[in-house]
Amino acid sequence: MKRNLLKIILVAILLLFVTGCKKDQNVTNVTLDQNDIILIVGETATLKATVHPEDATNKHVSWSSSNPNLATIDNGIVTAKEKGTAIITVTTEEGKYKAECTVTVIPIVVEINGVKWATRNVSAPGTFAAKPEDAGMLYQWGRPVGWSSADPLINSNSETIWNDLPYENTTEYIWAKDNDPCPAGWRVPTIEELHSLIDAASEWTTLNNVHGWVFGTDDNTIFLPAAKGREGENGTLLNEHLWFAVNTFGMYWSNYSEWKMSWGVMAEHISFISDRFTLGGEDGLYRSYGCSVRCVAE
Repeated sequence: MKRNLLKIILVAILLLFVTGCKKDQNVTNVTLDQNDIILIVGETATLKATVHPEDATNKHVSWSSSNPNLATIDNGIVTAKEKGTAIITVTTEEGKYKAECTVTVIPIVVEINGVKWATRNVSAPGTFAAKPEDAGMLYQWGRPVGWSSADPLINSNSETIWNDLPYENTTEYIWAKDNDPCPAGWRVPTIEELHSLIDAASEWTTLNNVHGWVFGTDDNTIFLPAAKGREGENGTLLNEHLWFAVNTFGMYWSNYSEWKMSWGVMAEHISFISDRFTLGGEDGLYRSYGCSVRCVAE
């Protein structure tokens, strides 16, 4: 009798322990790892949803898009379809908690004053930067090697020795196709195309905390980040101790370089700060300087 009673007590204790271990943990929230995404048409991004607490019993979530024509969502993978803005929402199974991410879809090309511009700077040769506000890489005129737009000094070939181009090298006046760092179907703009961009409506602004100029009107706009540049003699990053305040100026090459000075050949470009532009031949640069490249469609 006592032995059977002891068994009953042990079984009851075991059942209580198992029941306690299986007690449901209620969901208290859900969050996303990104709240804002900018994508080019055709690009994808992955959103990660975290259900709180981590030991919640039911971690199932559902996804939805406010406009599937612009951006779709499939198990956390966002696909950009058309230009515009969509809200991606993740919701817990009970529908009590949700989190949102704003997805802005931009085209890869925007037409301004008859010229088709890329919406991002060149990064490594043959590639665009990931986002419109990204600086990308800096290029010496006529060379297909990109240099870091922030220290330390390193180029797209993982080299750290700056190429000091001869100031008197006058053999090339047009950026050769073989040395053009733009992706296939794109090229470095002419000085006339850069001038036509400056002739468009423009405004100094910030995009995701990056300073720069936006050009164009309505939906046909591009953002040129103030990506600074590198000094021609040794590749030093141009900073606030030189011409302008840090992160408030940018320099962009044209494909033309017949601007001649008594001490050398200068390449035409545009440079800007927060309140004005300098156009091409008014202020040429030695071709050994490192500047940004914004491509136009061929």
